Amino acid sequence: LIRQSAGREQKGRDELKFLRSSIQEKLTETGKAVFPVIGIVLILCFSVAPVSPGILMAFLVGAVLLTAGMVLFSLGVDMSMTLMGERVGVCMAKSKRLFVVVALGFILGFVITVSEPDLQVLAGQVPSIPNIVLIGAVAAGVGFFLVIALLRMFFSMALPPLLVFFYGLVFILSVFVPRDFLSVAFDSGGVTTGPMTVPFIMAMGVGISSVRSDKHAADDSFGLVALCSVGPILAVLLLGMIYQTENISYVPDALPEIRDSVELWAYFRGGIPEYLKEMAVSLLPIVLFFGLFQVIFHMVTTKSLIRIGIGLIYTYAGLVLFLTGVNVGFMPAGNYLGQVIASLPYRWIIVPIGMLIGYFIVLAEPAVFVLTKQVEEITDGAISAHSMGLSLSIGVSLSLGLAMIRVLTGISIFWFILPGYFIALALSFFVPKIFTAIAFDSGGVASGPMTATFLLPFAIGACQSVGGDIVRDAFGIIAMVAMTPLIAIQILGAVYKVRLSRSKAAQEMPVLLAEQGGGGQPAFVSYLESFGDDDIIEL
Repeated sequence: LIRQSAGREQKGRDELKFLRSSIQEKLTETGKAVFPVIGIVLILCFSVAPVSPGILMAFLVGAVLLTAGMVLFSLGVDMSMTLMGERVGVCMAKSKRLFVVVALGFILGFVITVSEPDLQVLAGQVPSIPNIVLIGAVAAGVGFFLVIALLRMFFSMALPPLLVFFYGLVFILSVFVPRDFLSVAFDSGGVTTGPMTVPFIMAMGVGISSVRSDKHAADDSFGLVALCSVGPILAVLLLGMIYQTENISYVPDALPEIRDSVELWAYFRGGIPEYLKEMAVSLLPIVLFFGLFQVIFHMVTTKSLIRIGIGLIYTYAGLVLFLTGVNVGFMPAGNYLGQVIASLPYRWIIVPIGMLIGYFIVLAEPAVFVLTKQVEEITDGAISAHSMGLSLSIGVSLSLGLAMIRVLTGISIFWFILPGYFIALALSFFVPKIFTAIAFDSGGVASGPMTATFLLPFAIGACQSVGGDIVRDAFGIIAMVAMTPLIAIQILGAVYKVRLSRSKAAQEMPVLLAEQGGGGQPAFVSYLESFGDDDIIEL
C-alpha cells in the first residue's frame, strides 16, 4: 500500500511537471507569434499613426487576452480535439460502409459549419439574402464537400484533378454574378474553416489514413480542409445568381470612445458573455458527435475521456479569451490604424506596412499552430514547422501587399484571384502530392479570426479614408490571404523535391568511387562540381 501510494504521488508529480513544461512551451510559441505584431502596432501608434489612449489600452488588454487564449487553446487541442478527431476517423474507416461515411460526413460538416461564429458575420454582409438561407446553403456546401473529401481518401483519388474541376466551376460561375458579390463569395471559403472545425477535421483525416496501409495514406491525410473551403464559395455564388443581388452596402461599426479604466472594463465585460455563448454553441455539436461515437463504439477509456474533458475546458476557455481579445481589443485598433495611414500624404506606405503586419500576424492564428505541428509529425520532420511557418508568412505578406493595392486603386479582386489560382493549380501537377494537399489546407487555415478581426478592419479603415467601395475593395482580403499560401507552400514542395533528388544522388557517390577505384579522383571532383557550396558542406 505504501509503495502504491508513493507510485501514485510520483505519477501525479510527473503529470504536473509535464503540464507545466507544456504551458511554458505554448507560452514561448505564442510569444514569438504575437509579440512582433504588438511591437509593430506600438511603433506605428507612436510614430506615423497616432491613436487615442482608449483604443491603445483596449488593444493592449486584447493582446493579453489573446496570448492567454492561444496558450489554453493549443494546450486543449493537444489534449482533446486531436484525439477526438483521430478516433472518429478510425471508426469511420473501420466501418467500411459507404452509406455510413457519406451520411456522417455530411451531418458533421453541416452541423459544425452552422455553429461557426464567423459565418454569422458573413451572413450580415449580405443583407439582401435571408440569414437562414445563406447559412443553410453554406453549411450544405461544406457538408457536401466534406463527403467528397472523405470519399477521396477512401478511394485514394488524386487531389489536383478534383481541385482543377471544382475551382474551374467556381470561376465559370463567377462570371455570372454581380461584381459586388465576388469578394464576399471568395471570402466565405476562408471564414467557414475556423479554429473550432479545422483541428477536428484535420485530426479525423489523420485517423482515417492510419487505417490504410498503402504508401499514399500519409499524403491523403491532408486535403479535407482544402475541399471543404470550395463548398461555401460555390454556395454563395449560386445564391448570387438566384437572388441577383446588386449594390451590397456595408456600414462599419463606430469606433469606441473609452475615457477611463472603468469604461475600458465595461467595454470588455460587455463582450465576454457574447463569446461565452458563441463558443458553447460552436463546441457543442463536436462534443455531441463524439459522444454518440463513444456510446456506440467505445473508442477511448475512462481515463482518456477525463483527459479529453479537461482538454475541452481548456479549448473553450482559450477560444473565449482569444475571440474577446481580437474582437473587442484588436478590431478598433486595426480600423483606426487603416484610416490614419491611408489618410497620410504618402498613403502608398500602407502597402509595405500591410506586408509587414501580414508576415507576422498569420503565425498568431490558432489553427496555424495545429497545422504546422501536424505537418511536422506526419512527415517525420521532413517538412518542419519552421519552414511551414516561414512559407505561410511570406505568402500572407504578399497577399496583404496586393490587398492594400486593391484598396488604393479599386482593381477588381477577379484580376488577382484568377491568375493566383491558375498558378496554384498548375503547380499541383509538378510537386509531391502531400505538398499540394497541405498547401490547399493552409489557405483555409491561414484566413482565421485574426484576419477577420484585425486585417479586415484595417482594410475597411483604409478604404474609408481613400473614399473607396468597402464591399468591392476592402472585402476580399480574406480570400487573398487564403490564396497566396497555396503558391508559397507548393514552391516549398518544389524545393523539397529538388533537395530530395540531390540527396539520392549523394547516396550514389560511394558506388561511383568504388567503381572508379584508385584512379577515381577526376570523376569525384567533377561529381562534386555538380553541387552547390551548401550541398558540398552537407556532404
